[in-house]
Amino acid sequence: MNEVMAGMDLHRNNVVCGLVDQEGRRLVEKRLPCELDRIVHWLEPYRKRLKRIAVESTYNWYWLVDGLQEEDFDVVLANPARIVQYSGLKHADDTSDAFFLAQLLRLNILPTGHIYDRKLRPVRDLLRRRLLLVRQATAHKLSFKSLYARTTGQTLGLSQLERLTLEEGAKLFGSAAEQLIAREQLRLVGELKQSILAIEKSVVGVVKDWASYRWLQSVPGVGKILGLTIALETGPIERFAGAGDYASYCRCVQSRRLSNGKVKGANNGKNGNRYLAWAWVEAAQYARRYYGPCRRFFDRKAAQVNGALASKALACKLAKAAWHVMREGVAFDWARAFPGGVPGGEGERQVRAAGSAPPPIPPQRPAPEKDPTSLTPLGDVSSRVSPGRAGEHRAPPPPAKPRSQPRAKRRNPPPPTPTRTRTKRMRKQT
Repeated sequence: MNEVMAGMDLHRNNVVCGLVDQEGRRLVEKRLPCELDRIVHWLEPYRKRLKRIAVESTYNWYWLVDGLQEEDFDVVLANPARIVQYSGLKHADDTSDAFFLAQLLRLNILPTGHIYDRKLRPVRDLLRRRLLLVRQATAHKLSFKSLYARTTGQTLGLSQLERLTLEEGAKLFGSAAEQLIAREQLRLVGELKQSILAIEKSVVGVVKDWASYRWLQSVPGVGKILGLTIALETGPIERFAGAGDYASYCRCVQSRRLSNGKVKGANNGKNGNRYLAWAWVEAAQYARRYYGPCRRFFDRKAAQVNGALASKALACKLAKAAWHVMREGVAFDWARAFPGGVPGGEGERQVRAAGSAPPPIPPQRPAPEKDPTSLTPLGDVSSRVSPGRAGEHRAPPPPAKPRSQPRAKRRNPPPPTPTRTRTKRMRKQT
């Protein structure tokens, strides 16, 4: 039986379908509205021959992929970021795009994306909406503080703002319009806070038993909310072949185009998951603030480049460590991530929880006993004992270089004398 491959170019209000056979011949194409019943009805005559369907990954692919899978069609999600047609094509439209997907699928070279579990996808999207609500609440708080600073000339702390009631916030202003603004913004902040807490409670009830979620909280800088975000956005860790692949998906690697050792531009730096990129940078900020090895790593990188790249480098290091944590099912190991471990503090407790003891403190070498009757001659500089470390001799200082004579100041040369230009009138006279 001659098998058939299908490609679907999905848009906002329609989808273009194209079918090709094993030899690559175009069989049929059709533009259909975004209605699942009509699409399934159009595919029904080819069901027995239809081997696989490629759907372009757009912002609205959920309903189409889920519906086709419910109808027992084999569906793959095409990754448009990795699909580039020949740039010398004269003509390209929706029909050619649909057939192009089908041809790549027939040749088994179609770059595909991950189809997230249908039951867990709403939970992941719910946590994304929580991030949106947090940003909206922060915007209202900053607007309230700005209004207070403009009208009173004073500053209002965030902790003071969060303790204000509606009436207390209104009393801070004299105008009736400003009082109304204050009440509404405080009311919105309170309602958004309740919604955020409700979302967190719902998500924790689903993810709290995941092993990856428990192991992630051993990574420095990762708490409850960041652990939820990373666990849900990552999904099955087995889909990443290595730690570098996972770090690239988290947008923690460089995006450069090199030729003969020279930078020729940048590639797709936004290729990856923006929520994971945000989460790991947040974790890096917390880690460098509360953990000594992370802070020293950040300071060393910041001295080489700048603060932004140093934060990204620390985020990349934590993301790679998290891949091993989730893949191997172990707690974060300070000795592997930061050689030398943590000598004390909160990091030491995490090292002990991970099953590895902190490195022993090297014993101090006792200072040699000094004979009080022996005197060090003042002229012998090389035999003097350094006051910093007992028993260590300091080398004689190098001879001082003679101070060079200051250069004489050069006088500014006189300005050049202006030369007269021959005007047209002068040339006529000559």
